[in-house]
Amino acid sequence: HYGVTPAQVLGTLCTALEDLGVPHPLHVHSSNLGMPGNIESTLATIEATAPHRVHLTHVQFHAYGAEGVHGMSSAAARIAEAVNANPRLSIDVGQVVFGQTVTISGDTMFQFRQSGVAKPHKPCIVDIELEGGCGVVPFRYEQKQFVNALQWTIGLEILLLVKDPWRVFLTTDHPNGGSFTSYPHLIALLMDRSYRERILAELHPDAVASSQLKGIEREYTLEEIAILTRAAPAKILGIKNLGHLGVDAQADITVYRPNSNIESMFACPHLVLKRGKLIVRDGVIVDWVSGGTHTVRPQWERKGVERLRGYMEQHHTLAMEQFVISDEELE
Repeated sequence: HYGVTPAQVLGTLCTALEDLGVPHPLHVHSSNLGMPGNIESTLATIEATAPHRVHLTHVQFHAYGAEGVHGMSSAAARIAEAVNANPRLSIDVGQVVFGQTVTISGDTMFQFRQSGVAKPHKPCIVDIELEGGCGVVPFRYEQKQFVNALQWTIGLEILLLVKDPWRVFLTTDHPNGGSFTSYPHLIALLMDRSYRERILAELHPDAVASSQLKGIEREYTLEEIAILTRAAPAKILGIKNLGHLGVDAQADITVYRPNSNIESMFACPHLVLKRGKLIVRDGVIVDWVSGGTHTVRPQWERKGVERLRGYMEQHHTLAMEQFVISDEELE
């Protein structure tokens, strides 16, 4: 209808970011979220964005094959192969964590479709003047449920099969795959093969049978965890004063006491410093500093504003001014 393909949209957006000098790559949410067989559209998206840098978000939800007795299988190896072969790609994983959470999305109709499996059954679906909406659906990921168990294995497979930690973010797509407070648990799974295999043995047997996870020997080192959770995100986002301890760094520092229980060690740091100021000691908040907002301020052509205003007045129900974010709102 519009005479333009999705590949052209992606290419134009990538080029625009590069021309504007924005330091981070385009954040791409691939199509067919959560659908068996979506690996094909994910790989097509990777191919369509060449030769640009792109960041693929929550790839676990986009790494599904359609094989097996349940019509769904892991395609983690194919995603990892594509990332390993393309240095221009970075990813975050969207790891699933077993237990209670909620899923939140502006894709209202997807959330409406999901509302039938809400646990507890108290979804909240809202449309706002046709410009967008929001759906919040309570959800519980369960070990004995085939799809949930397979999702858990796929995320870990991706994390362990992608070779370069400098191009990976550790995420749960908070809160959709689980809370960010589960990161110590995920770090333990990555650093301790025997720990993840104990959990793997408790999962739905069909998910275990279709997973490569049991055969993966890799265990992350402490250095790789530091890269995955600190240095790599700062570098990919182009934030030069975070993610390292060098000259001009902001001195956001976490200190841990060595502990054979990896999850316990990361769950309760000995010291947390923010901008060089001690704010947590052994799990107790001792002080606080206000947070900040990272912004990019590229130069752009002001003459395009009136053209955009005319388009929005013709096609939108909200005025263009309602989309403008002021410095005061950012602060």
